[in-house]
Amino acid sequence: MKIRVDGENNTKKTTMLCGFVLEDSDKILGLNKIDSKIIPLIKQSINDMGGIFGKIVIIPIASKTTSQRILLAGLGKKEKFNNDTIRFVSGKIAQKARELKLKEFTIVAPPSSIIESISSVSQIVEGCKMSLYKFEKYKSKKENNIPDLTILVSKSDKISKAIKIASIISDGVLYTKDIANLPPNECIPSTLANFSRNISKKNNMKCNVISKKDLLKKGFGGIIAVGQGSKNEPKLIALEYNGGTKNEKPIVLVGKAVTFDTGGISLKPGEKMDEMKFDKCGGCTVIGIMKAVSELKLPINLVGIIPSVENMPSGESYRPGDIIKLYNGKTAEILNTDAEGRIILADALSFGEKQYSPKAIIDFATLTGACIIALGTNVAGMISNNDKLTQKIKESSKRTTEEVWELPLNDDYMDMIKSDVADMKNVGIGRAAGTITAAAFLRNAIRDTPWVHIDIAGVAWTQVATKDKPYNPKGATGFGVRLILDYLQNI
Repeated sequence: MKIRVDGENNTKKTTMLCGFVLEDSDKILGLNKIDSKIIPLIKQSINDMGGIFGKIVIIPIASKTTSQRILLAGLGKKEKFNNDTIRFVSGKIAQKARELKLKEFTIVAPPSSIIESISSVSQIVEGCKMSLYKFEKYKSKKENNIPDLTILVSKSDKISKAIKIASIISDGVLYTKDIANLPPNECIPSTLANFSRNISKKNNMKCNVISKKDLLKKGFGGIIAVGQGSKNEPKLIALEYNGGTKNEKPIVLVGKAVTFDTGGISLKPGEKMDEMKFDKCGGCTVIGIMKAVSELKLPINLVGIIPSVENMPSGESYRPGDIIKLYNGKTAEILNTDAEGRIILADALSFGEKQYSPKAIIDFATLTGACIIALGTNVAGMISNNDKLTQKIKESSKRTTEEVWELPLNDDYMDMIKSDVADMKNVGIGRAAGTITAAAFLRNAIRDTPWVHIDIAGVAWTQVATKDKPYNPKGATGFGVRLILDYLQNI
């Protein structure tokens, strides 16, 4: 998608002029210059559609002094306006432009009295780019129509910068979706390693891939155990971006990447097992963030660590009853081989802390079905050992509307994963507090570094109860990319 800014408010240069309308209003926000002959027609259409949130009306125009058609898009009530309103509605506009097979369209940015211009333009770009995404890699007939976008807004260097940033962030989300949507026969741990190598070469990052032989030698007992049942060998991927000063401690991101999860010996039910291709979404999120950070050239040091395995049942699989030794030297009793994500994450978290001495660690994982039971499919669970870090993530959550909800983690929960025969066990007591006991297992992997765990099991891909959003078409959502990029830009 090509994006340009036109500060002249010229309504004759486009095949479709799109404007926002608030509920109970009779005006198109920000649109001042328009042919007086068609004003009555527009007002009647505004009255008919009522500015209802997400509602779209298109008016064909015969006049030579304006565009071929005018699109009115409802924003709903002003008091319900939030940081996602323009993004959501812009996405619906872009999808309508594609449906009409237009080559270009123009959106009038709302005035600053409604929403600050930088935020408005950013949301328009993100909404349009992300809503036109389709995963068509394996379709013989592809829908390639991506119309170009013009935004009518006063030109400035800040506006141009905002468009560039929003484009890079959107591309990071789309790149994440592209990898996460890949089927398991096309994406194994070595595939993720290749994606990481490719973006490191293009974006001036370091990439280190630790393969099975060295994982064994260096004591990554968790990653080895989970991955040993598959013929596709496990990998531990580390991407390093050095945009800060030489002595500045990095932030470490860790993402679970189980390229397919059968549950292992504790085999999952067959229903919806196909969705377990999305068990790699945490790792894909980290790759997408690293790509975007390098392109944004943020003045920080950042490390992305992706433990990647395929969890398969075979004669070599790890078993319930096994006791394994993790990277940090602690032992874990295996009671369920389908609780594998926390095992590979524990190794990666310990490695990240020991190797990089970071100032903060943030991990993403499609970790527990219990998180879906607790919070549904539109809010991610968050557990942390540091209030300041948690607050920063919450602030970014409000700005990006990628919602998170903090859950507690106290000594009582830590006691729930104590084992009679090892340092800990990989599941808690029955079904109680499943999301928290999984995080308790991870907490054992970290000494004292500020840490946030984000359970994205409910939000990493669209599910039955997922809220319908134009910029989240069916499949992977790329959740966490915008959230953490906002956090990184604001620290």
